[in-house]
Amino acid sequence: MPQEAFGPHHAFLPTDRLLDFEEIAFLVQNLAALGVRKVKLTGGEPLTRPFVPRLVRMLREAAAKVEVNLITNGILLAPLAGQLKEAGLDRMTVSLDTLLPERFAAMTGRGRQLDKVLAGIEESRRAGFRPVKINMVVIRGVNDDEIETMAATFRRPDTILRFIEYMDVGTLNGWRRGDVVPAAEILARLQATAALEPVDRTYRGETARRYRYCDGSGEIGLIASVSQPFCGDCSRLRLSADGKLYTCLFAKHGLDIKSVLRGEDGPQRIPEVLASLWKGRRDQYSVERAVGPASDRDTPAGDKETPADGKIEMFYIGG
Repeated sequence: MPQEAFGPHHAFLPTDRLLDFEEIAFLVQNLAALGVRKVKLTGGEPLTRPFVPRLVRMLREAAAKVEVNLITNGILLAPLAGQLKEAGLDRMTVSLDTLLPERFAAMTGRGRQLDKVLAGIEESRRAGFRPVKINMVVIRGVNDDEIETMAATFRRPDTILRFIEYMDVGTLNGWRRGDVVPAAEILARLQATAALEPVDRTYRGETARRYRYCDGSGEIGLIASVSQPFCGDCSRLRLSADGKLYTCLFAKHGLDIKSVLRGEDGPQRIPEVLASLWKGRRDQYSVERAVGPASDRDTPAGDKETPADGKIEMFYIGG
């Protein structure tokens, strides 16, 4: 979150404008009845919200067959990893883009706290999370020189490192297509250092293309949402902390499900509203970005930039 807008004196939303845990669990229960099988707690940073293990337990009780995952920057993770496992969390994912302390401080704006993240990863392993997933967003000229180092560091059977193409989420990150390191380039660099073989996808709509080391020492994933868009198989819905539903990571507007839920006869209307939203979705942003407007098609790819068109910022709805 940009410090100039969300500094230490920023007045965040009051609690009554956020969904409470009971409302989140109720919505997940209804979504599970409509076919949802996985829930990911993300952010912003989900571990800044108090009592997250309690929310995990409530989700387990509301929808026992749903897999509950968490995506965190890892800074607050170490003391909570065991509690989260005990509460019923199924999978742990940590976002980590660099192993260099000074670069970590520059990229995250959170100071030299890399050691806390690494400690959180280790505590997650000790708590029994297998595998722990590590997400690395690769940006050309920023951290792409660490691709091989990251792969070597997390090459182990209990860890999966996933390389993610740099995306134009929101309007604040100054994205340029030339900053993207395509998944094919990342794979070629890794294959130059170790023998890899593809792994079949486990379900339709899986975002990562998976590869395992031929010697059995681990697995990597590649998420190529820029160079190889997968909008046609997208099966994701995002619920923000303030109660809006987004059918695309690059959406401009969301459905205010909180107002429906808190309105007259709201709980009874939820299944119908959720089904209607999903049936009406037409999101194809990544495909449209790949094609580009007609006026752009003769422009070198590295020179194209995403216009500031009001997309929702990623720290509101997570990845």
